[in-house]
Amino acid sequence: MSAENHDFSSTATETHASSSKSDNIMRDIVLWRRKKLSATILLAITATWVVMEVYQFNFLTVISWVAMFVVAPVFIWANMLRLLGKETPDMSNLEVTEAFALETANSVRAWIEEGIRWMFQVSAEKEWFVFVGVVAGLGLLSYVGNCFDFLTFIFIGTMLGMTVPVIYVKQEDKIKSFMERLKAKCRSSYEVVDEKVIKKITNRIAKEKEEKKTE
Repeated sequence: MSAENHDFSSTATETHASSSKSDNIMRDIVLWRRKKLSATILLAITATWVVMEVYQFNFLTVISWVAMFVVAPVFIWANMLRLLGKETPDMSNLEVTEAFALETANSVRAWIEEGIRWMFQVSAEKEWFVFVGVVAGLGLLSYVGNCFDFLTFIFIGTMLGMTVPVIYVKQEDKIKSFMERLKAKCRSSYEVVDEKVIKKITNRIAKEKEEKKTE
């Protein structure tokens, strides 16, 4: 029994470590700490969008072309090695490892859990302007989503995801000070509305209830 518990705890530890490693890799890509990998992903997304949206090729055509560009050089390379009397590369060991599959699944699960947790945190938020801001942002996102197709939406989201975090990290102090000033203005505006409108309405309702009780 203790051996099973030990195996379970070690597996959980490895899973957590792989998930944190994947998060670190994603953070490095988004913040351009791995510039070559970030540039490759950005170029691949841009090329896919240009081919499918500008030149109007469908997904199957693009996948077929990519497969041809991969298969043809490998075929030529292997046959050149045979002609030169050299050993051809062994491709039998190419596989998706279990560790990579678990790492990917854990990363996706962590993102989904974080999204669900964020939605409930916003729903239970005391400060109304946070809730209003989130709802307005989601409404704007819905409107923008109706103006573009899914691929264009993913392309724009990727471009923003690869640029906005870097700008935020570089201008973090200025953005935080601006957000604090904006939050203070929103709070003061809410206090004015609460004092001049909401309290008057509640007082009027309370008076009407008292008058009905006296009658």
